[in-house]
Amino acid sequence: MKNPFIPLFHATLTAALLLGAGTAAAQQPTKFRTIPLNIGIHVIQAEAAATPAQREQGLMFREKMGTNEGMVFLFGAPTTVCMWMKNTLIPLSVAFIDDQGKIVNIADMKPQSTESHCGEKPVKYALEMNQGWFKQKNIKPGTVVEGLPR
Repeated sequence: MKNPFIPLFHATLTAALLLGAGTAAAQQPTKFRTIPLNIGIHVIQAEAAATPAQREQGLMFREKMGTNEGMVFLFGAPTTVCMWMKNTLIPLSVAFIDDQGKIVNIADMKPQSTESHCGEKPVKYALEMNQGWFKQKNIKPGTVVEGLPR
C-alpha cells in the first residue's frame, strides 16, 4: 500500500530546498558597475551603487575588498545621508562627499553594526573604503574626489 504522506513530504522538502536556495542567493555579494575615481595620486576602482536597491545592498555579505577598491553611493542630489553596517562583514571607513566632490567628513564603521554614521551636511555621494584607507593616505575633509558622475 502506498503511503499517502510521501508526495506531501516530497513537496514540502522541495519547497524548503527552494526557499533555502533563495535565501542563500539573496546573501551572495552583488557586484555593481565599476568607475575609476581619483583622490590626488590615488586611483580607486569604485563600484557604483546608484539605485535605491543597490544602495540598500551596498557591501553586505562581502568577506574582503581589494586595497584600492571601494563603493561609491550616488544619491543624485544633495541629501541627508546616514550609513550603517547591517550584514556588512568587513570594517569600513566612509567619506561623505558634497556635490562639488569635496569630502565633508569621514567616519569609521564597525562590522555588523546598526550604529548610524552621518554626513555633517547634505551630500551627493558617500565613498566606502577598507577601514583606515583614508587615514593611511592622509586624506582628510576638504580633499576633492575626482571622477564622480555629475
